[in-house]
Parts: sequence; C-alpha cells; structure tokens
Amino acid sequence: MTGALHTGLILFSIVVVCESEPTHAGPDRDGDSRGQSRLVHITSHWAFQLVNDSLAFSRADSFCRGQFSSLATLDKPEDRDGALELLRQTGLHSPIWVRNPSKASSKPVALSKQYVQFSALNFPKESSEGFARVNMSFPALSSVSVCVRVQWNPEWNEVSTIFSYAAPVFTNEFQLRGQVDMQGRILLALIIHGKHLPYKASFPNDGAWHHVCVTWHRNRSHWAIYVDGDMKDMGSGTDNSRDIYGDGILILGQDQDSFGGNFTEPFFGNITDLNVWNISLEKWHVRALNACSAITPEVLFSWKLDHLSSHPVVKEVQALLHCPALSQQMELQGCRTLQGWADQLPQFGLTDCSDPLPFICSSSRERYLKIKQMSDSQNSQPTAFMNHLMELSNQTQVVLGQQPSGLSSLAQASALLDVSFQALEDTQQEGLQPTDMVSLIQLLSLAAEVPTQPLVDATNHSQDNIQELSQNFISVADSIISEDNALKWQAIKEVVNGPMDVVKSIARMVTGLSPRLMAETDRLTIHSPNIKLEVQQHRLQEGSKGSTFCGPETEKRTNLDCISVPHQKIQDLHNNGFNKLTLVNTWYGSLRPLFNPEENITMVPTVTDGSQRYLGTVLGSSVISTTVLGDDQPVSTAVRFQLQHRVQNPAGTVYDPVCAFWDFDLTPEAGGWWNTKGCEVVSKQYGYTTCYCNHTTNFALLLQVYEAQRSPENEKALQVLTFIGCGVSLCGLLFTFILFIAVGVPKSDRTTVHKNLIVALGIAELLLICSDWASANEAACYVVTALLHLFFMASFSWMLVEGLLLWSKVVSVNISEDRRMKLYYIIGWGLPVLIVGVTLAVSVDEYKADDHCWLNVKTDTIWAFVGPVIFVLAVNAVVLCRVVMVTVSSARRRAKMLSPSSASKMQAFDLTWAVTRPVLILLPVLGLTWLCGVLVHLSVVVAYIFIALNAFQGLYIFFVYAVYNSEVRNAIKRIKEKRKALSFTNCSQPTSFLPSQRAPITSWGRSPPTPSSPETSETSGPTSSTSTSLVIKNESFRKESFVSFSLKPASGNQVVQLTGFKQSGC
Repeated sequence: MTGALHTGLILFSIVVVCESEPTHAGPDRDGDSRGQSRLVHITSHWAFQLVNDSLAFSRADSFCRGQFSSLATLDKPEDRDGALELLRQTGLHSPIWVRNPSKASSKPVALSKQYVQFSALNFPKESSEGFARVNMSFPALSSVSVCVRVQWNPEWNEVSTIFSYAAPVFTNEFQLRGQVDMQGRILLALIIHGKHLPYKASFPNDGAWHHVCVTWHRNRSHWAIYVDGDMKDMGSGTDNSRDIYGDGILILGQDQDSFGGNFTEPFFGNITDLNVWNISLEKWHVRALNACSAITPEVLFSWKLDHLSSHPVVKEVQALLHCPALSQQMELQGCRTLQGWADQLPQFGLTDCSDPLPFICSSSRERYLKIKQMSDSQNSQPTAFMNHLMELSNQTQVVLGQQPSGLSSLAQASALLDVSFQALEDTQQEGLQPTDMVSLIQLLSLAAEVPTQPLVDATNHSQDNIQELSQNFISVADSIISEDNALKWQAIKEVVNGPMDVVKSIARMVTGLSPRLMAETDRLTIHSPNIKLEVQQHRLQEGSKGSTFCGPETEKRTNLDCISVPHQKIQDLHNNGFNKLTLVNTWYGSLRPLFNPEENITMVPTVTDGSQRYLGTVLGSSVISTTVLGDDQPVSTAVRFQLQHRVQNPAGTVYDPVCAFWDFDLTPEAGGWWNTKGCEVVSKQYGYTTCYCNHTTNFALLLQVYEAQRSPENEKALQVLTFIGCGVSLCGLLFTFILFIAVGVPKSDRTTVHKNLIVALGIAELLLICSDWASANEAACYVVTALLHLFFMASFSWMLVEGLLLWSKVVSVNISEDRRMKLYYIIGWGLPVLIVGVTLAVSVDEYKADDHCWLNVKTDTIWAFVGPVIFVLAVNAVVLCRVVMVTVSSARRRAKMLSPSSASKMQAFDLTWAVTRPVLILLPVLGLTWLCGVLVHLSVVVAYIFIALNAFQGLYIFFVYAVYNSEVRNAIKRIKEKRKALSFTNCSQPTSFLPSQRAPITSWGRSPPTPSSPETSETSGPTSSTSTSLVIKNESFRKESFVSFSLKPASGNQVVQLTGFKQSGC
C-alpha cells in the first residue's frame, strides 16, 4: 500500500518533498520516486526550485504553472542570488530557461492588429496557361531555402507545381510539387537535381492559406519541408557532388519541361510572399517567417510584384494573412536563457525554444511552505479520495509510471482523468478535502498543456476517445468548483489563485482539442451539474447568421443566461477571408459562492446622489464565456450577453449591475481580477441585465450594493417638492427680471450681474422641470443633459461673479467698471461653455446617466460639475466671511457713538443684526445653500432642507432683491410720483401771469437736483435743458395750491412764466 500511495503522490501532489525541513537560507534536496533530484532554495520572501528534467521552453513554463509557480525571471537581486546558489550546489553550467518579464501573454486581439494584407497572384482554374516568372539571375547555390504562402483551390485534385527552377543545362533542378490524396490532404514533394523525393509532408485541402518552406544544404546532403512553421518531412542522401546550377529561371505555377517553357502540371489558387535565401534556414527562422516576423539572414529574392512578369490570365489580388508576430511580443528568434555569470551578474542569451534545457521555478515562500505542509499531510494521512485513487491506480501502473515533469501524451492525460473521475464517483459521500482539490487542479493544468499534434496511432485516439477525455475533464473540473467546496476554497487560497484557475484550464483544453472534437460534427455539447460546454463550427459564407449559446434552461424557460456573436461580426470575419468559424462557449453556474463574500470587489465608481449609501461590489451572476476561432486561430470580436441576477435583494438594499470580465493580465500574480474596460450595460430589467462587450473572454455581472437611505414615500415626496419648488422659483425669477426691466432700475454693474444670474438660473430650472419628459427620448435626453450642465454651470459662474463683485466693494480693487464687466461675462458665460465642451469631447460615451437626464455619477464625468461647484462655494464662503467681518466692525463703531447707558444693550442687538443681515441677503445669490448637498446622505431631514432651500431659491431672490430692494422700491415710488403729477396736470386749470409790482412778496430758490429725482436720473434725458425749474414757497397760497414757473431764454432775455394750479376736485 505504501508503494502504491507514493507512486500516486508523484502525480497528484504539487511538489513531492523530503521529510527534512529546508533551512531559510540554504538549499534543500527534494527527491521523488525515480531518484531524480530537485534543489530548493528558500529566501525571506521566495522559494526557488531547480528542475534538472530538460524540457522545451513551453513545457518548462507549463510545468512551473502546474506547480503553482512560474519560471524565474532573475530581474531582481533576490532572484539572482537564489538562482546562483542553486547552480553552485549542483555545479550546473549549461544554459537554463528563464522567463522574460517584459513578454506579454498571448491572447486574442483585434483583426486589424492580427492580420496583414498582402498582394497575391491568382492562377485561375479557367486557364492552364497561367504562370509568373521571377525577373532575376540566380547564382550557383550550395544551399537554398524557398518560402511561399499558398492557397490551394479545393476543387483541383490533380498534380500541380507550386514553383520550378530550371537551369540551361538541367531543367528539373529544384522544384516543389503537390497533389491531393484520398483523405483530402495536399501532399508535398521536392525534386532536387532531378531526383523526385516522396510525397509525405502535407496540409489540409481546406481552402485556407498555408506557409510552406523548403530547404536544402549540399555539404550535409540534407533537405526539409516545413508547413505552417512545423517540420513535416526531412531527409538526406541527395546528390551532393555539385551545387544547384546558376543562371536559371524560377517559374511560379508551372512545371518547366524545357528551359523556360513547355509548361505542364499547372497550379490553381493563390500565391504570395515568395522569398529565396542562399542558405539553409533553421527551425526558428521558419517559425518566425510563418508568424510574419523578420529574420536576420540576407534574402536573395524578396516578394515584390514589380520583380515578376506574369501571363495575362494571372491577376493581382489582395490577401488577408494571419500574422501573430505583429500583435504578440513573441521572441520568435529564440527563448530567453541564462548563459552564465560575470561579476555576479547574469548573462542572458537566446536559444531555440524547442531545445530541452533545465529550468528554475519560483514561488512565494508562503505558498511553497503551504504546499509542503499539504504534501506532508497527504503522506501521513491520505484522504478517502486519495486512498481509493491508489487502489484504482494499481490497475493502471503503466500509465502512472511517468516522469514527474508533466504529461506527454493524450493517452496519459485520458487515463489519469478517467481514474480520477472514477475515484470521485466512488467517494461522493466522503467529499473532497482541500489537499485533494489542489491535486486535481494541478492535474487539470497539466492535462490542458498536453500537445495536440496528430498522433501516429490514430486508432487509439478516435473521436469517441477524445470526447470521453473532454467529458472526464469537465466532470473533474465540475467536482472542484461545486458549491459544496465553497469553504474549502478559502483553505487553499494561499496555494491556488481561485476558481478562475479552473476556468482557464478548461478554456485551454477545449481550445486546443477543438479541431479534433469537431472533426466529425458541427456541434458538441458536454453537460455537468455546474458547467455547460458547447462547441459550434460553421463554414462561413455570404449571409452567415449570428450564433447564440445559452446556459441550462430554468423551470420557467425565461431569463436564460445567454451569449451571442452578432450577425454583422460573423459577416465581417467572412469578408476578411476566413472560411471556418469555431465557437467555444462555456457556462459556469457555481462560481459565485466560491468567491469570498466578505471580500469586496473594488470598483472605481461609488458616487451617489445621496439617496443611497455605497456598501461594496459582489459577483452577482453566473459566469459565461466564448472563444472565437477563425480558421483555428483565436480572434477577438464583439459579443452581447444576458445574465440573471443571482443575489437576493434584502429589504432596504439596492443593486446596480455592472458588466465585467475576468482579466487574467490584471494583477497576474493573483491570477487576474475583474475589469470593465470595453463593456457597457445595454438594458436593465427586473432580475437580469443585458450587456455588450467589444471582445471575447469570461463575462459576469458585478452588482454594486447600496443601502437605501430613503423610503419610496420620501423619494416621492422629495420629487413632488422639487417640482413645486422649481415652479414657484421660476415664477419668482421671472417676476424679478420683469421688475428690473419695467420699473427702470438705474443701470449698474450690480443689477447687470443680477439679471444674468436670474436668466441662467431660470433657464436651468425650466430645463429641470422638463427633463422627466425628455428622458423617454435618448437624443432629447442627451441634449437636455448638456443644456442642464451648461446653465447650472452658468448659474454657479454668475454666483461666483456675485462674490467677486461684492469683494470688489468690500476690498478696494483698482480696475475700471468696463474692464471688470468684460471679465465677468467671460467668467459667467465663457467658462461654462468651455467646461461643457471639453467634457463632451472627452467623455461623450459616458456623459449621460442611464436612467435620467443628468450627468453620469458613476464615472468621472460628474466631477465636471461637482469640481467647479465646490470651488465656487469655497470662494463665496470666504467672501461672505469677509462681508460679515466688515459689517460687524461697522456696527461696533456705531455702538461706541451711543450714550453709555444704552451702549451695551444696543451693541448686542447691532452685532447680532450685523451678522444675520448679510447672511440672509447674500445666501441665495452666492449659492451657499448648496453646501447642504454634501450632507444629504446623512439624513432624510437634510435632504428636505436642501430641496426646500434650493427649489425656492428663485422665490427668495424675488423677495430679497425685488420686493425689499431699495432701488426697486425707489423706482416704483418715482413711477407713482410721475403718475400723480400727470393726474394733477390732467385735472387742473392753469393760469398764466407775468410778475408785477403788486405781486406778493415771495421767497424762492432753485431746487438742487437730487439723484432720486427723475429729472436728474440716468433715464431723464440730456442735462443741458433750456429751462430751469423753480419752486416757490408762498404763504398766501393755500395748501391745496401749487405754483411753479420756468425760466426760458428768449432772444437772450430771461422770461419768467408762472403757472398756478388749483384743484378742481377731479
């Protein structure tokens, strides 16, 4: 039993360590059952493990990930010290693999970044005479490499010549031919010095583009054929007695039975990107060329249509080719290695990525020690699952007896998954323990990395076997992410990043196996209790429909979790030259409980209007994903998805959905995090939300949780109060403006500022009243939002001007009135236009809120209003304090002038009034009542106060600046006096007389003009009047009589005319 248990632990434990505890600073040797040695070095923060199993770079990287660690980067001093110590202990001097920290991870990107347009030549099937000739003279070649991209016509099944090189002395000097076999593959063969090599290398006859390279080296007598970056055939034994003759002719699309003519075996399809070198390219050169990456060897001939002459039937066409090197920072020239040390500094180099080398895995100290603790626990007390697994593994010793460096074949992966699934079925009642979960997660990670190239023994890996492997893989994954294991995930969080690690393994496995899974079907569905997987395959053509995938149906068959690729996006793939579309869709129903409910998902937007208090953000739905493969290459396209809300709404709690996706590249050391970039809410319905994202990945709904601060009744009452208050306020502002215009208030900078403030505030409140009706129309609501922003900003700008004007009165400012008013207009109207224009230009898509006509409070857009308002309120608060100080100072001076007996009593009253009066007068125009808006979230009472103060702001302005304004009252008084004078004029009988000696003695004087008299006001006309009004006081007149006279110059003499009025009772 002990031997079987130890054999199983090689595969299912994370790192099999020896029983001795490693020292903190020194190395420790870890042994395994096969006698191999791994050296571990632990520092204060990290653990480094040197693995002597030589693997290719990709498999070394996969192995480290399977150990819940990563390839060491050696970019930090602590990393370098750990690696140097490990190499000293082993005496290892050969290069080792290390990771490039600047290398970006591979992921689907947009078509425009992933595909490049090439000019190609089309050889039509309608004519067998098509050819193209390379216009250059070739030298004698001791080595040669020819690479070309070919799109074979699927309707042609005969032998074709892709290119042929003929010399004057020998025609079949160097040639590449192809033919279709019974399985529908294109078989390739070389002819070198007239020797026809066998047809072995191949690519599928699928109408897609394929990159083909052929190489030959005389001295080594070696040749090779590469297809799509991989070596498909190679050999030796060709004639090495001579070079390839020079001065030959290179023809595309035809075989030359004579030098430069007598064409036979035509090619039908498209050809592009032909390049010729006079060296034999290496494997990594070919891989780089396949990915459109430039290589250093100088090219003998480079593809340019200007250097070709072709038959008239051959036409130029444009081809869109897959070029991953342009979008992914791939080191196609080699992978990074540590070559040695110089002065304690590492020396790095590049090596062919397929070469097997040792490597170093690094992980955090805490993770390594936790793994060691779990491994020791599994050694001493195996769980029920592990015990049963060992019983089953005794029947499959040939499968289990493998190297600990990972799985090397689908057969091994299939056997391990099968035996694990059986053990899970047999131990359902006991359940999984945390150590079992870690072991199974490692198994899934290793199985997902198994190479998927075609196997020699195809009978052992039929379609049924591949589907069974996939079913077992999903079943094992389902058992791990079951809701029953929610608490156990917290126990392994120091080792495993989280349940999204399982999601990542599923995506890698299904994407890699999709060509085999879909070899005989167009749709495959795999079901388990918590996972639904569906793979769809379509042949793209004109009019291809969109694709939709839904999770399991609910009992009511409504509000399903669904994701779809829009019809137009699929049509775009077809228009871009894709022939086959594969969609890998997955639904995960149990991930939400596995995330720690006490761990808040930090999201940026937490601003509210005061009716709610932000509590946090939680995962609130299932997770649904889609991966799009165009001709088996990952591509990114837009998707639309709908997800149900799976969180119950407690009383007093409000949820606001946010569309998000899991970004594995965000905080990669933690396995990723939720991101919202490129996603937006399309619609919100009761119980579910529809989203749109411009890329493909794993999607979910995040619910921002708010505690409702006000009841629905209070919300309704506040809404009604706002509507009534705005209506009353608008009437007050309108009457104030009419009074300012109608009664002839003397023109001044103060009244001009008042009028502009009234206009801005009145239009803003009118728009606010109409905003509810505009919310039904998206365009109208957007316009109303912009206008509300503009006029409320203008209102606050003119409130700022009111403060600045008041400051200029209180503190002497040396600036003329004209210049001051120009500055005020720039601040009052120019600044709001600038702020609104910049905000619209920067955040046009995030400008408006989703459900009402106002700025979006969930993005930074709201600060385009809140920021300036806070600034205005701060400035005006300083102004008000200064005014109060000046008023109090004046009141104190007046109090000192009073008699001592009443000084103390009058001083207290004057000081109180000196503080209260300016506050009451200036509050509405300085906007300081808006300071209550900062406190509305504290209590519903504060919300009522805030609404009342600001909704009735216009009415307040009407009373303070119209009804009780001395200038307005004086203007009204003057109007009344004018009307009274006119009434006297219309109702009295005038009598004219000239002064005589018998006239009674009068005392009279010239009345001085007063500012309040209409004759001397700014509205009374010119001051150079030709008449002078005089007032006569005559005691002989009755009180009811009125006498006046005027002096009018006539021919240079003063003529005095007196007019007496006597009331006639009219």
